[in-house]
Amino acid sequence: MKIAGLIQDSIVDGPGLRFAVFVQGCGLSCEGCHNPDALDVDGGMEMGVDEVVAEMLSNPLTDGLSLSGGEPFMQAADCANIAAVAQANGKNVWVYSGYRFEELLGRATADSSVKDLLEATDVLVDGRFILSERTLSMKWRGSKNQRFVDVQKSIEAGSALEFKIES
Repeated sequence: MKIAGLIQDSIVDGPGLRFAVFVQGCGLSCEGCHNPDALDVDGGMEMGVDEVVAEMLSNPLTDGLSLSGGEPFMQAADCANIAAVAQANGKNVWVYSGYRFEELLGRATADSSVKDLLEATDVLVDGRFILSERTLSMKWRGSKNQRFVDVQKSIEAGSALEFKIES
């Protein structure tokens, strides 16, 4: 898979100490993107899923996995595999996507890898970054339009349900 970067012990990509995987490649090109170096599908470095998993599991203090980018759903199959291992090892999984939950749910009917990644996600931080709605005052998101979606409850309901963030 194509990786823009890996970070151990991130505290800005979700609650607790997180292993953050920044995938390479995104076609959304949001103005003011936080990770512009991760947009080019030809950039980054090649890493095997097993290498990423080994790095994630090497730190016993890690609370969770955060998949960001780039756009994780451009590499949904590989991200789903990493997320499934994280969950099997007691870690919660957050995925940051420029796509809304509803868009992804629609794509999941035709693309099993999108379905697999959604099924291995606890919280989806969804929505394109909108520069005019940029905020530094809200935890774990970049613009006010982005939502925290409780993915498993939302899949059952067929529509996005908010994940409640503890203060």
